[in-house]
Amino acid sequence: MRRILIANRGEIARRIIRTARRMGIETVAVYSDADAGAPHVREATLAVGIGPAPAAESYLKIDTIIQAAAKTGADAIHPGYGFLSENAQFAQACHDNGLIFIGPPPSAIRAMGLKDGAKKIMKQAGVPVVPGYQGEDQSLDRLERSARAIGYPILIKAVAGGGGKGMRRIDDGSEFADALIAAKREAGRAFGNDSVLLEKYLTKPRHVEVQVFADAHGNVVHLFERDCSLQRRHQKVVEEAPAPGLPEALRQAMGEAAVKAAQAIGYVGAGTVEFIVDVSEGIDRAPFYFMEMNTRLQVEHPVTEFITGYDLVEWQIRVARGEALPAAQADIGINGHAVEVRLYAEDAEGGFLPSTGRLDKLELPQRTGVRVDSGVEQGSEISIHYDPMIAKLIAHGSTRQVAIDRLIAALDETIAEGPKTNRAFLARLIGHQAFRLGDIDTGFIERHLADLKPVNDLPDRLLALAALAATTPRQAPTGTSPWEALGSWRLNLPHQQSVDFYFEGGAKRSLTLTRGEDGAVTVTGIDEELVASPAWRSAHQFEADFGGSLARATVLLDGPAMELRTAGQTFRLNLREASLDKGEAVPRDGRIKAPMPGKVLSVFVKPGQSVQVGDRLLVLEAMKMEHRLTAPAAGTIRAVHVGDGDQVADGGVLVEIEMEAG
Repeated sequence: MRRILIANRGEIARRIIRTARRMGIETVAVYSDADAGAPHVREATLAVGIGPAPAAESYLKIDTIIQAAAKTGADAIHPGYGFLSENAQFAQACHDNGLIFIGPPPSAIRAMGLKDGAKKIMKQAGVPVVPGYQGEDQSLDRLERSARAIGYPILIKAVAGGGGKGMRRIDDGSEFADALIAAKREAGRAFGNDSVLLEKYLTKPRHVEVQVFADAHGNVVHLFERDCSLQRRHQKVVEEAPAPGLPEALRQAMGEAAVKAAQAIGYVGAGTVEFIVDVSEGIDRAPFYFMEMNTRLQVEHPVTEFITGYDLVEWQIRVARGEALPAAQADIGINGHAVEVRLYAEDAEGGFLPSTGRLDKLELPQRTGVRVDSGVEQGSEISIHYDPMIAKLIAHGSTRQVAIDRLIAALDETIAEGPKTNRAFLARLIGHQAFRLGDIDTGFIERHLADLKPVNDLPDRLLALAALAATTPRQAPTGTSPWEALGSWRLNLPHQQSVDFYFEGGAKRSLTLTRGEDGAVTVTGIDEELVASPAWRSAHQFEADFGGSLARATVLLDGPAMELRTAGQTFRLNLREASLDKGEAVPRDGRIKAPMPGKVLSVFVKPGQSVQVGDRLLVLEAMKMEHRLTAPAAGTIRAVHVGDGDQVADGGVLVEIEMEAG
């Protein structure tokens, strides 16, 4: 294998390039018009343009990618993860054109590609599956009868694809018909297949997946499990390995079941067998069930690499070259703990809506035990065309608590300006006491959402730290100016400064800082007077020694605004009074605007129609997710400015409502 074409983009392509380069293998990057200046394009040995920005016109065009491989003399294709990585037609096209496909055989992809068929195979192989319906009869009547037989709550799931698309939870039979229509529409559009299956919904499940690897010589191993229970809208937010609190007997049973699943379909390469673990009666007695198998490497594979010490992309390449697995099961062990989060361009405080725009500033952490995988750089554009992930941050430690602390510190140091991000939310999430204790399941985020909101009540010690940061010079005196040598000396009086902080709602706090000749600063205006020795340690890292107790924070100053980050908490302060426009939940003019750029999927209203609070207006697709817009108040539709299929800009007027008086 001399040259690999990578049929992917961003951090995925860069990840593969890194290993290929170390192995002495050349790489070919492909790029859409939107990615022409992307880092992965520069880092590859060669690069080929493959079409316009929309993925359907570039990264998902099989013929175009095969032609790019032929044009550049590539002898292998790595599909990455996402896009065409689980497309059996693409894998077959690679084989048909004499290219090595760095992934499983097309037959294995087909076998696991449809969830209903996969479950039947797993049943035959003796792997436990969740009770449900996987029949071919997709009529409303048949599905409703099956749902009643299974018993609510249930899940409707698309038989093809993943990522939460085509999935709906139903708690009551009255919701079934509407949810089925929505799930089928979403699945048909995303996967070209609107068939669904039904599963019993487990009230307290954990999502635990097992990394498997197989070669063409009949060897199959597992590299232990990852816990991906912290999810939002069925999409993973936090991943860790090994799964916290998992009994050794359960770990062994799940590993053996995953190996059995891979053997049942003649698997070759990297794969992930996903299980759901019912912890409603506690983890010690928890049954587990097969959910699906991802026939590719996963976004969260770095946590497995951290705890096992193996490079899984290297394993993929070696297996694709016909080599035996680099290690036997007995050689694979667990070293410490690793936790991963996905830094997204999204407004976590505003309903997790996607955010787009230019990354005006991007500084990613460089710390011992922390790995950062990113496909963007400062100046990159976060567009509507692709997943809005900025970076993956992964931390490893000797224990789970060490890994969590390292990851929180890395998040505190991460600076991403331009689009809004979920950075602060992630830090609060993994710092939550229940997460630290390992009390997790897939409902964790929803259950603790109130606890995960920003904290505005700043303790006096941190308020003092903020005041010190606002008044401490960033550079030490150079010694070249006699005026610098004067330090804080003043005739008859010590040097004093007053710092005023303004908070939402009009609250104001005033602190006084008195600098002594020894450089110490006395802070008053708080409940207890504090004496500190402050210093900037880097451009954004500030610390103060409060009499032997050290306080550290990442501090960002933007004019009168200050952001202080410490121990996973983010505090925002204003150094001058401002009139804050909080906006209104119900627009007075009745103009409903697009919360982000996207594509209108369906419009449910027309001029003259009466609506009540919560009635559906339209469905907008952005960042690969559906967003339902509803009426904020009762009234009559005055105008509809968009139709099905229209592209809309952020802030564009979609619908106008004549609000009812009162």
